[in-house]
Amino acid sequence: MNLIDAQRSVLVLIDYQQRLMPAIHRGAQVLQQAVLLADVARELGIAVVGTEQNPRGLGPNEPAIRDRCTITLPKMHFDACEAGLIGRLQQCRGGRGGEAVSEVVIAGCEAHVCLLQTSLGLLRAGLSLWVVAPACGSRSPSDHELAMARLRQAGAAIVSVEMAAFEWLRGCEHERFKAVLQRLK
Repeated sequence: MNLIDAQRSVLVLIDYQQRLMPAIHRGAQVLQQAVLLADVARELGIAVVGTEQNPRGLGPNEPAIRDRCTITLPKMHFDACEAGLIGRLQQCRGGRGGEAVSEVVIAGCEAHVCLLQTSLGLLRAGLSLWVVAPACGSRSPSDHELAMARLRQAGAAIVSVEMAAFEWLRGCEHERFKAVLQRLK
């Protein structure tokens, strides 16, 4: 698998919903990592797409997530691809006037349900996929571990926020390097 290409990637944030997050193991840290990831993506001009599972039942995404998303897609399917995510991604462009999206960096809740099923849908659609594990959550740590193992077996790369950020940057001469580095500190 290659490095993540900012010119061809989009960030997808799955279901960081207000009624769900209190039940997520280490939910505050998961949310903090997701916000940092979204801030880095936005700094680099990468589109941020959010989803909300059954928003009438689970409420909207946390404001910190919702405010950072260019688009928020409501859904009733656990796999957001079944709710039109692929079409929405095709409307996006990669970072700073980039190419059509062919790579997805993804994080979300619950790791073993909506994140997993959406990720498998994106892989079936032929997109390259990087899952940001520290920004993913489940109610139980064992479900998070199993989801990451299954996604790795399915062909997704499991990464951290910094791995994604520095792959998007490629080098210290990137025009936004100092701004991104400041966010990561």
